[in-house]
Amino acid sequence: MPKRVLQGTVTSDKNDQTITVLVERRFTHPVLKKTIRKSKKYRAHDAKNAFKVGDEVRIQECAPMSKTKRWEVIAN
Repeated sequence: MPKRVLQGTVTSDKNDQTITVLVERRFTHPVLKKTIRKSKKYRAHDAKNAFKVGDEVRIQECAPMSKTKRWEVIAN
């Protein structure tokens, strides 16, 4: 099964080798037929501490690295 890939914006880089990525998705409400924006934060592994707040990044699923980290940054 292929690994999921998401794109989002870095919101925090304070932790060592970890960034927080805000991923926004848009969809049409089934009843109201209105476009809705939902967002979710993911913690991703950034081995080289290369990304800073505001950067656009792509993240990919991986094996758990810690209690909260299950994603890793894909080199752009």
